[in-house]
Amino acid sequence: MKKFVLIGTVLSIASLVGLSFRSEKKIPEIVVENNVIKDLPVINKDAFKRGEQLSFRLHYGIVDAGTATLSVTDEAREVAGRKTFHVVGLGTSRTAFDWFFKVRDRYETYIDEKALVPWIFVRRVNEGGYHLEQDYVFNHYSEKVSVGEGKVFPIEPNMQDMLSAFYNARNLDLSGAKPGEMFELKCFMDKEVWPLQIKFIKRETITTDAGTFRCLLFHPIVQKGRVFKREEDLSVWISDDKNHIPVKGRAEVMVGSIQMDLTGYSGLANPVAKVN
Repeated sequence: MKKFVLIGTVLSIASLVGLSFRSEKKIPEIVVENNVIKDLPVINKDAFKRGEQLSFRLHYGIVDAGTATLSVTDEAREVAGRKTFHVVGLGTSRTAFDWFFKVRDRYETYIDEKALVPWIFVRRVNEGGYHLEQDYVFNHYSEKVSVGEGKVFPIEPNMQDMLSAFYNARNLDLSGAKPGEMFELKCFMDKEVWPLQIKFIKRETITTDAGTFRCLLFHPIVQKGRVFKREEDLSVWISDDKNHIPVKGRAEVMVGSIQMDLTGYSGLANPVAKVN
């Protein structure tokens, strides 16, 4: 969980980010048990579209530590007979930072185009010599997720993976959000369910490498202990518009402050709340 908060949440919020299910590779088949296909809900998906690209710079104090990208590919592959969004998150440490902590991460998810739930989740982690590979196959008809080695876990409706959760949350209606209001999504990761809670703090204007934006400030609730001193030591600013793209992130950790800044964007679904 701590590794997800520091790397995944800061990158995508918060994100992320090898080899994986490439477009030319075969997608695992979703087995329909007893020919039972359940109706899945239709969720508003105005926040993003195919072709969206987001780029970020990560820095530790004055040191540029790495870069991250989040992309919604142009692919419209069908999984379980339904069209999906294919999202790819990449995280890479800068060459000059590799000697200290080398990162080469890749995360992917295939998100149902209408229900905004994941069907396939791929995680390839290479962080400072730590390696992790995960391939999760979600079956929302039978409400189960397969994690390999014959292991299957039950899941609830609208269960997310750590990358799809971000894209699902971007579609929340935040126009009437009040300071202190909590939002929650349930995410399956590391073979268990995690409640992802975020608290709305306030609206403010933030400047990054990509310009100045009107933003909504949130505090994702994290576990205090070895990494964080307080539950609200992670701050995320998202654009105050229908895109809800992450503009800035800051994690106050035991050994300093890790920050993420938006450096570029393209292919947005809506006008962005940029001041200049």
